[in-house]
Formats: sequence, structure tokens, C-alpha cells
Amino acid sequence: MAAAVTATAPLRTGLTTSSGVGQPRRATIRCRAARVEEVTRREALLSGVLLFSTAAASAPTLVSPAAAFAATAELQDGFRTYDDETNKFSIAIPQDWLVGSGDANGFKSVTAFYPEQVADSNVSVAITGIGPDFTSLKSFGNVDAFAESLVTGLDRSWRRPPGLAAKLIDSRAANGLYYIEYTLQKPGEKRRHIVSAVGMAFNGWYNRLYTVTGQYIDDDDDAEKYRAQIEKSVKSFRFT
Repeated sequence: MAAAVTATAPLRTGLTTSSGVGQPRRATIRCRAARVEEVTRREALLSGVLLFSTAAASAPTLVSPAAAFAATAELQDGFRTYDDETNKFSIAIPQDWLVGSGDANGFKSVTAFYPEQVADSNVSVAITGIGPDFTSLKSFGNVDAFAESLVTGLDRSWRRPPGLAAKLIDSRAANGLYYIEYTLQKPGEKRRHIVSAVGMAFNGWYNRLYTVTGQYIDDDDDAEKYRAQIEKSVKSFRFT
């Protein structure tokens, strides 16, 4: 199974904005049957990560600002800290970015951060529940295997005619998270640069997978500006 950070479910589903700040595995008798079930559940989780990765590639179109979502602001070098007390995470975002939050198909929670006038650059945090037998990220393999599975699952450049091209750039583990960098490009469209962090936390009832996805367009005039902002934001993600 792998996680979500891009293709079918749009981020705008059920989101509102603000300018403010699994089921337990059944016991089986035969080892072969148990192995098949384990692989199936792992692939299902991976599909979830792939789903969100594809959704992130679609720029979120969020509705006009509404009531402020629970967050606190701490100004530092043009950034503020967004604290989600319900989902127990914090992340630094540019102080003038807007916030959209809500539920999307397949996820327990999705929160998006984006500049008001640039739809192609944004950061989002998607949360989904996973089974109790997945106790750490290592349950999905090491970071290199995880990243390879994620990007390979997204790539459709081998089709005729070619589809979405996905290319892995880097992967590493740090701070209890898996960091993955890759690009996505549909035929005839500009290349999207994706910076992602994947982590796991227990909320007292069940384990949850967090997928943080930042994206910008490589060839845009402001690519360097948004690259720096998005990389800083994704790297700042922490559980609280």
C-alpha cells in the first residue's frame, strides 16, 4: 500500500477557505492466504497515496474566504505557523497565503494552503486512516522502495500514446518522515515539481497517514520564489 500525495479527486471537494490564519486483518489458517491479504492491504494504502498525489497535481480552486479555521499565527521571515489542534500537526506557510479545509473523497481531512492569485503553486495536507498493524512508515518498506513504488505507480509515459510522465528526483528519511521529490508532466502541459513528506501518527484510536504535498510549475517565471517557499513549508511539517 502506498500513500496519496495527486490524480483523480480534486482538492476543491467540500473545501472552505480562510484568509486567516481500517479494519483489523482477519486471522487466516494458511500462510499463503495471510500473505496475499497483507499484500492486498499494502497495495490499497499505496493506492491512497497515489490518489492524493494525482489530486495535488490539479491546482485547487477554493471558494471565497469564510470563517477563520483553527490556527495561530507566528510571523517569522515572512512565514506564519499554522497549528491544527484537532489533527495534531503544525506547518509553516507564507503569511499571505490562504487556507482551505474540509473533507475530500477517500480522506478523513484535507487542508490546502495557497497564494491568492497563483493556482499552480500550493501545499496541502491529507490525512487518512490505516490499519492497526501498520505501526510505522517502515511497515511500507524503506524510503527508497516507498518512493519508487509511488512514482512508478503514477507514471504512464510508457503507454501509446504516452500519458502522465513521472520522474523520481530524490528520497530520504528524516525527522520520522519520508521525504520524496519528483516531477509530473502530462503531454502538452508544463512540468509540475512535487515536494512531499509522508508520516504516521496515532490519535488514541487508530493510526493515521499524513501526506504533505507541495507543488509548483518548473518553467514559470516565479518558479524559484515558490520553490523556496514550498520546500520550507513541507520541511517544517511536524506532529504536535
